[in-house]
Amino acid sequence: MSFADLGLSPKVLSAVQAAGYENATPIQAQAIPYAMMGRDVLGIAQTGTGKTASFVLPMLTKLEQGRARARMPRSLILEPTRELAAQVADEIEVLGKQHKLTVALLIGGVSYDEQDKKLDRGADIVIATPGRLLDHFQRGKLLLNGIQVLVVDEADRMLDMGFIPDIEKICKRLPFTRQTLFFSATMPAEIQRLVNNFLHQPARVEVAQRSSAATTIKQRLAKAPVEAKGKREVLRELMRAENVKNAIIFCNRKKDVGVVLRSLQRHGFNAGGLHGDMDQRARSATLEGFRDGSITFLAASDVAARGLDIPDVSHVFNYDVPVHPEDYVHRIGRTGRAGKEGFAATLVTPKEIKAIKAIEKMMDQEIPWLDGEGLKTDAVEEAQSDEDKGGRRRGGRGGRSRGGAKKSAGGEKPAEANAEPAKSEAKPEDAKPESKAADEQPKGKAATPADKDDKPKKGKGAKPSRSAKSDKGSRDDKSSRDDKSSRGDKKKGGDKEKVRGMGDHVPAFMMRSVRPD
Repeated sequence: MSFADLGLSPKVLSAVQAAGYENATPIQAQAIPYAMMGRDVLGIAQTGTGKTASFVLPMLTKLEQGRARARMPRSLILEPTRELAAQVADEIEVLGKQHKLTVALLIGGVSYDEQDKKLDRGADIVIATPGRLLDHFQRGKLLLNGIQVLVVDEADRMLDMGFIPDIEKICKRLPFTRQTLFFSATMPAEIQRLVNNFLHQPARVEVAQRSSAATTIKQRLAKAPVEAKGKREVLRELMRAENVKNAIIFCNRKKDVGVVLRSLQRHGFNAGGLHGDMDQRARSATLEGFRDGSITFLAASDVAARGLDIPDVSHVFNYDVPVHPEDYVHRIGRTGRAGKEGFAATLVTPKEIKAIKAIEKMMDQEIPWLDGEGLKTDAVEEAQSDEDKGGRRRGGRGGRSRGGAKKSAGGEKPAEANAEPAKSEAKPEDAKPESKAADEQPKGKAATPADKDDKPKKGKGAKPSRSAKSDKGSRDDKSSRDDKSSRGDKKKGGDKEKVRGMGDHVPAFMMRSVRPD
């Protein structure tokens, strides 16, 4: 369909023709007419389908009338990353050549002063990441009650990055009469909740098959070892084997981006790095260097996976299998754009075979292996199962052996452990009669099992057993004294059996009188 049939203004049509666009893409052909009618639009389409022009062109047409006041922008575009926001700003600069509109780019990593100056002069269009926009709003540098058009781009990426609460705060501060254009590649439950809350009877536009890769991309899987050093070696061999003009190497973690970057540079590859912790100037310089060809290989996190328009990427290498299957489609979508052929290879370790199966299930297609065989799934799962079972068995034996070692190292340890609390509870005066009685006991007549079982004998000047029981205290005190005597036997090296309890009997030495005759 031609752009002239979509109801755009003459200024916009002339800018589109000057940019070299001839026919509208399916998402543009379906979304622009609804947007020109003033309706809310819910657009579902994969990256690279022309979503940016779907909301930029009708927005430029609507903003031809009127001017923005200081700190009161007329339209707002929310993007998940700085790179996407900067890319949309460049697109507006190209398509809005004949419009004298002021654009403010509010992203992190850049000084507030320049952004404040643009807002003070009056910005017709504000392109922002949610966090920086709220910073300006809370500082009183931005008012949101003049917004006529709100665009939420890459909403599912916003969800992944944790921006949904910020988007809710922003939407609650916007006028109820605004027009909302909402674009997402997928529709999780949380995104659907946002749509229900903040869009009014939206026109739903869904084009292309969800979670599908372009047919111009040749996809392959490559076996890789679990060890990081061996995995990097496989990556380098793969990069040398293919006729690589330029390539993006995707990693799951920012830390791995730095490791892979240093490894490539040490082995003579012209490489640069891109991840979310980099300064904005460094990120922009690296991305521009990759676009103009001064950087051949770009090691990047998923910050480069969504929406970046780099038209001539010949290869994509997944150093790590992405955690979310949808991210695989976005990563390999950096190549094979605009009808060109592309190549995407993914390094797969035995631990990542399940993630690959999830990607194949989502795409409803099998990805071929470079060697034609690949990893045997059954063998990998069996090996992982055996490893898990072996770890549990080792852990169980270790726990039992450690416990057994404690027992076998000293048979008296449990008794000592049980005796310590009793020792702390016993009163000092309780121990004195015992030691005194033990000192007066004749040598060679230590307490034996026979003494324990014998009935108490009445000695000269002996007290009745009842009074002896009441004086000596409770059964806990008796066990405490027995444990003390057993420890004394242990120190002397005796192997005699300890008396663990007296029951209703009192040993004979306790009945001996301590008074002189």
